[in-house]
Amino acid sequence: MSTAPETQACPIAANRDDRKSAPLADRFARPDAGAQRIGNLAFARDILRSPVARQAGAGAEFVDTGNPEHAPVFYLDGAPHRKKRAAIARFFTPKAVTTRHRAVMERTTEALIGELRANGRAQLDEISFRLAVAVAAEIVGLADGDLKKLSRRIEASLSAATANRKRGLAGAIAGIGTASKTAVFYWTEVRPAIRARRKERRDDVISHLIDEGYSDRAILIECMTYGAAGMVTTREFIVMVAWHLFERPDLVERYLASDDDGQIAILQEILRLEPVAAMVHRRATEAIETPNGELEAGALVALDIRASNTDAASVGACPFAIDPDRAERVKGNGNFLSFGDGGHTCPGWQVALHETRIFIDALMRVPGLKLERAPDMTWNSALMSYELRNAIVVC
Repeated sequence: MSTAPETQACPIAANRDDRKSAPLADRFARPDAGAQRIGNLAFARDILRSPVARQAGAGAEFVDTGNPEHAPVFYLDGAPHRKKRAAIARFFTPKAVTTRHRAVMERTTEALIGELRANGRAQLDEISFRLAVAVAAEIVGLADGDLKKLSRRIEASLSAATANRKRGLAGAIAGIGTASKTAVFYWTEVRPAIRARRKERRDDVISHLIDEGYSDRAILIECMTYGAAGMVTTREFIVMVAWHLFERPDLVERYLASDDDGQIAILQEILRLEPVAAMVHRRATEAIETPNGELEAGALVALDIRASNTDAASVGACPFAIDPDRAERVKGNGNFLSFGDGGHTCPGWQVALHETRIFIDALMRVPGLKLERAPDMTWNSALMSYELRNAIVVC
């Protein structure tokens, strides 16, 4: 008889807790009013996979999905979501990562690490954001201009869009149309890219949206959606991974000695403990009954990603410790719920893991590398996420 994950002996230290962001999340991550909090990984996964669970809460009510063709893919459900998701899937396949996106990941990483070695120091959140922007911009179709300026404009636009809005990425997207800084981003970055691709299509998201008949405003919304999802979250992930590795020479040694899959396993395990998205909401349009739990029709639930990812019944013993062998030991998917699950699984999860893998590998090979200043950690209530700033690395 196989041993259930929760009854297996802990291979590390039973009381070890490697989490850095947990105290902050415990203090600030709160479900929307009236939402039932779910921290059971198996039941949360059932809900995410259910065809009658719809996006809800955390600002989703701000997003107009009346015209599915011009609504962000992240906030559609059912057939419109499947159709739109399928249309962009080719930009995020394993083949796309290895044959196309890997080049920009390696090229940008080489340039950023070169700057670090030349200057002797760098602000980690700044250079990781430049990497994330370069990769996402290549996929979306915004890579024609100055990436440093693009990084600043993306951040300014998202900051303006989230101001005075309800929580969640959806609330940020809803603020796009009225944010003055977003107007600057549109006129300087998005509109020139649209005009160039109307003349000559390329293999990117903007060209695809033009072919689908999207308006310029709808294209802007998609660019901002991918900006928030593909750039901002990856920045936090990269800094968090580096922070953990700086404190664990044993993990650095294992990371640098591992192949791609071994490195990915370490990244997944750190993200399991430190998911950038703390919580997502769903509403049951019909009753949901699974072996792991039940919901009444109309129920609003807050799926606690952090609690689910440390649910010993699914992830095994010593759930708060970093264990790169965990997924293999419990015969589970190493992502657990870090990138969601079901139809709304993050489409760019492979991109995020591989760009982080490439950058961290290069960073940790820099001779004499040290973390001079640990990052400041704060909470972004709009995005329901931790933020890491002002980490300084020197060499």
